[in-house]
Amino acid sequence: MNLKPLHIVGMFVFCGAIAAANPLETMDAMAAVQTLNGPGMAETSMMTVISDSVFVKTELAGEEVLTEAIQGASFYVTDTMDSGWIQVAVGNEIGYLPVTEDIKISENAEEAQEVKAAVLAEAAAEQAEADRRQNLVNYALQFVGGPYRYGGSDPHTGVDCSGFTRYVMQHGAGVTIARSSTAQSQQGRAISAEEMRPGDLIFYGSGKSINHVGMYIGNGQIVHASTYETGIKTSPWNYRAPVKIVNVLGD
Repeated sequence: MNLKPLHIVGMFVFCGAIAAANPLETMDAMAAVQTLNGPGMAETSMMTVISDSVFVKTELAGEEVLTEAIQGASFYVTDTMDSGWIQVAVGNEIGYLPVTEDIKISENAEEAQEVKAAVLAEAAAEQAEADRRQNLVNYALQFVGGPYRYGGSDPHTGVDCSGFTRYVMQHGAGVTIARSSTAQSQQGRAISAEEMRPGDLIFYGSGKSINHVGMYIGNGQIVHASTYETGIKTSPWNYRAPVKIVNVLGD
């Protein structure tokens, strides 16, 4: 997640790694936020989770997990330690977390709620975009096995590579792009292979000359209208050396 730091006076930011959320433990973490009355609690600062989730341990040097704090969860900070950990109140218990960039510490509950609202709003926006891209992939994959036809523009009756990408972008995502692969490669925003996501277009050719296009569908694969013999199919994204990768979805 690319959360922009909130520049709030009295807020500290740390660096580290995250863990994946567990739906069952998520309910425990949410409940813990509602009962912030642990022993030794000093109600002067709060932490808010900005990653997908972080584990709260029962002991500073132990491995036992007290709970898993989901994105947006907030806890009162009861102590900070020189060893790079913070102590938090989890209901009527004390837990420990490593200080990481996945956590923000605020001076009070009001600031923590502002951070939480920003975290959840960005997470919701990212999920909506991921869903949009996956829906586009699902739409395109229904045509696998369909016929190739040079100059064709409809995958139901036969389509070439750029006709296919133009059709699925228009009907699967509501995005209008040019007809030829060369013209399509000039639209949107050029990205690197590390940045590409399902729904991005990958262009192939000789040198800088574009002569083929496919759509990335994730897991190292593209879907494309290939040849008369194979029709619309999936292939490894680097089955040929890509010339350019473009995001035309506007996110």
